[in-house]
Amino acid sequence: MIKDDLVELFCSNVVRAGARAKRVTDTDGLRDTVSELVRGAGSVYCPCVTEMEKVLTISPQTLVADYLKAETTVEEVAAGIAETGTVVCLSSSGKALQAGVVTSHHVAIVSRERIFADLDEFFAWMGGLPPTNITFITGPSRTGDIEQTLSVGVHGPGRLDVIIC
Repeated sequence: MIKDDLVELFCSNVVRAGARAKRVTDTDGLRDTVSELVRGAGSVYCPCVTEMEKVLTISPQTLVADYLKAETTVEEVAAGIAETGTVVCLSSSGKALQAGVVTSHHVAIVSRERIFADLDEFFAWMGGLPPTNITFITGPSRTGDIEQTLSVGVHGPGRLDVIIC
């Protein structure tokens, strides 16, 4: 599949899963988009360990060092799976795996080069032994009760924004 088609399928499935997808073409677009998404957030956690995370301009007044005290997490994720609109978080490179699943709003940045057609392609790319933890996130957190009432955001982020860069 051509990369543009994979990106289009990924975006379509992100939206189908109840999240929002936005494409940007450069670091200025990434900065502007993240600034817009975190505007009004009382506290934001960003690990600032990847090159894409380091270029962001998040207000020091809202930036917190402890993800457990944040309303919003902004992070570059390891990959995207086009078939399902899933983002993949790995416990490697100093990343706190739980950061994206404990805040009420998760802003996931995905490199367009790391969007894979399906899980088979993703695991082939990883090669060897996987890290200790992998989290697959498809849309905002959803929970259903015995009466089949769906609640969003009860056991994880109620809002997921995915930025493809």
